Amino acid sequence: MAKGTDPPLPPRIDVHSHFLPPDYHDALMANGHEKVDGMPEIPPWSTEAHLEMMAINNVSKSILSISSPGTHIVPGKDQLGQDLTRHCNSYAARLKREYPDKFGFWAALPLPDVDAALKEIDIAVAEGADGFGMMTNYHGHYLGSPRLDPIFQRLNELEAIVFMHPTKPCIHHPNSSATTDALPFGSEYPVPIFEFFFDTARAVVNLFYSGTVEKYSKITFIIPHVGGSMPPLFSRFIRFGHVVPGVKPLNHSLVRSQIRDQFYFDLAGTIFDGSEGSLGQLKAFVEGYEISHKQLLYGSDFPFTRTPFVKEFADRMAFGLQGLFSEEEQAEIYEQNVKKLLSRKDMRKIGS
Repeated sequence: MAKGTDPPLPPRIDVHSHFLPPDYHDALMANGHEKVDGMPEIPPWSTEAHLEMMAINNVSKSILSISSPGTHIVPGKDQLGQDLTRHCNSYAARLKREYPDKFGFWAALPLPDVDAALKEIDIAVAEGADGFGMMTNYHGHYLGSPRLDPIFQRLNELEAIVFMHPTKPCIHHPNSSATTDALPFGSEYPVPIFEFFFDTARAVVNLFYSGTVEKYSKITFIIPHVGGSMPPLFSRFIRFGHVVPGVKPLNHSLVRSQIRDQFYFDLAGTIFDGSEGSLGQLKAFVEGYEISHKQLLYGSDFPFTRTPFVKEFADRMAFGLQGLFSEEEQAEIYEQNVKKLLSRKDMRKIGS
């Protein structure tokens, strides 16, 4: 199709859309995150720039969240984590009040400070949070860790949506706030290139092996980037305990039903290869693992993906999805799936 004659993009709701309030940006700069996760810089962000991106890409609504490294940005500095979390959630809540048709938000939590996080959950619910944005790990405490059980218990009571986002893999030291980066290549590669995908896999596998998914069955999870590197591990982590003594065996049918009933996957990133057509990560995922289109949601990853690339990926997605799904199914992926999800998850009513 000739340049300039592309059809308009279908309307969409963006579940993977970040924001960086000024105080949060300044705190990153002041605490060693000026090149966050090895990226060249912290991207600029403003409400106006976000609305412009939405207009260009026909995004009807953005569900805002804080990206890596989250809001507890320095191990051991709990008060800083609490203050940044409150600032970011309050900022997002204000945007939702001012632009109720344009913005929602996944509230951040100041983990691994569990007590503060429990308090923040209730405040964020009262402010109208649509769910909670959680990092794959908090200074080495991975989702599924027993330390986080009180958090998941409360989120289960609220029947909450948990939007998972990868961060730098690291190891925590027992009885200490110290951590060690788990980066075999050091600073050679920016963490998001592939370590984000691996950390997504670690967190999801741990959620299943720890029993968190089964124990807290009223929580709905949104996994980014079409599952990261988790999908190829499905068969292995499910079957491993059946062939290796001492490893917890998982029930294949149960895990498959849990993935179907409790998990959604966003389409942020390079989910198609560079040619026109449907080849790439998404096709391998939906066809290889029989994932329904009803579990797929649109994501832009703005502003870490800049507006021109959001548009480029959106154009590429428009071609790619046509080869995999009907027009009706595409409309569900872009908007209807998340509308249904949000409409049945009003935490203020459930938690009262």
